[in-house]
Amino acid sequence: MHASSFRSAGLVLFIAGLCLAATPEPYSATHKPVLHGRHWVAITGKPLGATAGARMFERGGNAVDAACAMLAVVCTMYDDVSWGGETQALIYDPRAKKVVGINALGVAPTGATPEFFKEKKLKYPPADGPLAALTPGNPGGLMTMLAEYGTMSLKDVLEPAMQMADGYPIEAELVRKINNVTNEVKLKKWPYSKKLFFPHTGQTNEAPRAGEIWRQPDLLATLQKLVDAEAQALKAGKDRKSAIRAAYDRFYKGDIAEEFCRGSREQEGLHAVADLANWKVKIEEPATTTYKGITVYKLTHWTQGPVMLQTLNLLENLDLQSMGYDSARYIHALYQAMNLAYADRDFYYGDPDFPPEEPIRTLLSKDYAKERIKLIDWKKNDPDIRPGDPYAFEGKRNPFLRYLTNWSNLKTNKAAAGTITSASSDAGEPSAEAQAQFDADFRAGTTSIQAADDKGWAVSVTPSGGWIPACIAGNTGIGMSQRMQSFVLDPAENPFNVLAPGKRPRVTLTPTLALKDGKLFLCFSVQGGDTQDQNLLQFFLNIVEFGMTVQEACEAANLTSYQMRSSFGEHKSEPGRMTLTDEVPSWVRRELTRMGYTLGFVKKNSGPITAIYFDQEHGTLWGGASNHGEDYGIAW
Repeated sequence: MHASSFRSAGLVLFIAGLCLAATPEPYSATHKPVLHGRHWVAITGKPLGATAGARMFERGGNAVDAACAMLAVVCTMYDDVSWGGETQALIYDPRAKKVVGINALGVAPTGATPEFFKEKKLKYPPADGPLAALTPGNPGGLMTMLAEYGTMSLKDVLEPAMQMADGYPIEAELVRKINNVTNEVKLKKWPYSKKLFFPHTGQTNEAPRAGEIWRQPDLLATLQKLVDAEAQALKAGKDRKSAIRAAYDRFYKGDIAEEFCRGSREQEGLHAVADLANWKVKIEEPATTTYKGITVYKLTHWTQGPVMLQTLNLLENLDLQSMGYDSARYIHALYQAMNLAYADRDFYYGDPDFPPEEPIRTLLSKDYAKERIKLIDWKKNDPDIRPGDPYAFEGKRNPFLRYLTNWSNLKTNKAAAGTITSASSDAGEPSAEAQAQFDADFRAGTTSIQAADDKGWAVSVTPSGGWIPACIAGNTGIGMSQRMQSFVLDPAENPFNVLAPGKRPRVTLTPTLALKDGKLFLCFSVQGGDTQDQNLLQFFLNIVEFGMTVQEACEAANLTSYQMRSSFGEHKSEPGRMTLTDEVPSWVRRELTRMGYTLGFVKKNSGPITAIYFDQEHGTLWGGASNHGEDYGIAW
């Protein structure tokens, strides 16, 4: 048998073993086993997505090639992301021995102004539909990563996604989302979405059935155009990178862009061809901090990523181990520290390419954290924790002091409650339906991708946007994003994140890398909107402070705070509200209730996190994926 056949046979047996692994390893308290790999690990939100990454590794690709193939597949499968959404990534480049950030977040199109939406009597841009959409970022992010850091052709990396666009057995999870009553009404309102997601016209149930072959011919044709552009450039003598750039240009400056914009405007969207042509993927320096000698990397403040760095700076001043894992004092410490950091996020984070300049350096300083941590009341929750004043900390005058003085989550919560009074059982108290919608908004969208290899490459990606209900842009087959809702229209809420054409909203999407002693330590991210950095913070502490394995940390019980302002919907907050897992003991529950918390309980709330731990002692890779959701990994 040929060597490649042996490798393929081994891969199949390995995947089969994962599927049959019903019980954890004897020494482990986890539901899933750790993925042990010597050569590579590929993890993402769908089993078929992980398989696509494994196929790239089997063909000799590196971790970036694998991550790009996984991104293409999860976009095609609508794993809370589609091709019109946005890509955020961190890449460890072993050649330069440094971490680079990939900013492939779209921008607000021409005509998207606060005045435009205020005239429509909206407090924020809508949560879905053409008027919620930025310019598409996923295609550009994928092609930029592949061209700059990958080794394979665009044709090879897109092959699994193109096979799936040609038809794959649709999963029950996507069928459930399509059949959701609210989603169904919206999808059928948009003609191109109705055609794609409801193939059984005239039948009682027009949606696909789980397991049937679902086809996306328009998307397949769009992907084929990219591959054709690459092939034509190669035929003309261009190198690999230039050929991929030719495909990039066809998407953003050619016939694909024209049809995308035509389809958007037909459905009352705002996109102009110039919006796509002028947009660029940015390769940038990430934000960093250290925690007990470990360097943690995040994308900077156009995402919420630095909020985890701020929280680590705060917690570094405390002895967390002595508090005990998930004790009442430990939970209180995390909740209060997150409140302090998220209040700064909600007021000071925004697109650094637009004025005013954000005071991020001070926000991430250790000295600022030492002052902020003094505000914690160790006896009770403070429902009105507000943003700090980094300008005053530097001896300067805050130019937005008039906004800061009046800023309060208590006021915002009261105002938001008033908008849903008609749907409430009591004035100011949301109904069950309103609460469910808020919870869904709070966790909106996103999947995650992790890839690493024995050549030293590591990639963490948090793509999102274009989730169901997705409005399809004309005959492109591309679902448009819903990310414009993360802007504010009133500078009193956040003067750095006010909507403007060409501007990126401050998003929740937040991949993570960590290095220890200058070597790779962790690669991790998670889905879940405003819960993302809450989950990732706790995952990191589970390993660093409490010695958990990567899989134990992925499955471990978390807390979820809702005291920060949601980045979605009505941007509401719920001070003091907290979700814990069912396993939290009664005496901890009583103590937290006494401290002023409103508690809710769920079976699982760890994310779901996906992660890779780098065992530098043995030169191996440990993969982990949370035990709820469909996140899945393969290692070799």
